[in-house]
Amino acid sequence: MNYNEGMLRDGALESKTIIITGGGTGLGRSMGTYFLKLGANLVITSRKMDILQKSADEMMAETGGKVLAVECDVRNYEMVENVITKAYEEFGKVDVLLNNAAGNFISPTERLSHRAFDTVVDIVLRGSYNFTLAQGKKWIEDNQAGNILNIVTTYAWTGSGYVVPSATAKAGVLAMTRSLAVEWAKYNIRSNAIAPGPFPTSGAWERLLPGNLKEKFDPANKVPVGRVGDHQELANLAGYLVSDFSAYVTGEVVTIDGGEWLKGAGEFSMLDEVTPEMWDMLEMMRKKK
Repeated sequence: MNYNEGMLRDGALESKTIIITGGGTGLGRSMGTYFLKLGANLVITSRKMDILQKSADEMMAETGGKVLAVECDVRNYEMVENVITKAYEEFGKVDVLLNNAAGNFISPTERLSHRAFDTVVDIVLRGSYNFTLAQGKKWIEDNQAGNILNIVTTYAWTGSGYVVPSATAKAGVLAMTRSLAVEWAKYNIRSNAIAPGPFPTSGAWERLLPGNLKEKFDPANKVPVGRVGDHQELANLAGYLVSDFSAYVTGEVVTIDGGEWLKGAGEFSMLDEVTPEMWDMLEMMRKKK
């Protein structure tokens, strides 16, 4: 089998209902499509209902599964509660919440307005805790087990220049993931996260790196395994974490980035650019000493 093929057995998510924020495009859609193939029912949300419904129709046609599209601005708690209400009306229950909706700017921080900063933090952090709080309360009220999966980033624990609002917000989501894993375990609610490396999507990556910047700053050049991620690889990992196969996993953050962040964290990792001839010269100099 190849890494771009589905990993879990057929029916692994049979009868589960999964809410995915930002589920109509990009990585959210890729994960959702795989969940449908494994037997899940899906509820997808975004602010653009026309795009969302089109995606839902296409996903159902591709997989034969059921997808409910509900318009939602994750920053608005009442709209979040409406999504959950609609999900229960349609499917009778919700088993999994996948907080995937995100926003980002690549910019020197001093160039950002406070409104731009607010936009990213509100979508990523406020949106995640809005859905988590609303769905968590419902699970606890109904005495039902639940499973939360958050999409963070590798710079959630290291920080990163030029994406400070995103780093700030994702760090908050990471803290929430680990905190609730402990606090809500008594309610049989699990909480985990995935920290993806570069998994390019046409819309997001074109906005972040317009023009020829994608070629100049090719993310594959930073990844030790020499390539970017395939969407199916992320979907496989997400499928495992939302399934009952991972029942003993909670409070965990799984990095899937081909070694990118470790390479960036290593003080001498840039030495992979040293040529064999230069290494020969360095070796001769060392031996002389």
